[in-house]
Amino acid sequence: MNHPKTLRSRARNRRGQAMLEYSLLNWILVVALIIGASVKVQWTEDRQSNVIDLFMEAYQIYYDSFYFVLNLPFP
Repeated sequence: MNHPKTLRSRARNRRGQAMLEYSLLNWILVVALIIGASVKVQWTEDRQSNVIDLFMEAYQIYYDSFYFVLNLPFP
């Protein structure tokens, strides 16, 4: 028969493996984000920017569109 102690240690081992996989996956994602954000990519012949610049530009366009819609002269 299985002792409660062995069942607990198996559950603990599974939980430890899950935490290790989760931590490793987070580390890989953070490193990819740092590399992706710092590397400049040449999108066209005259345009070279990184991912953060592109996100900020997209956010500015999004914000400007709200400003444009809110200031329309229609009631």
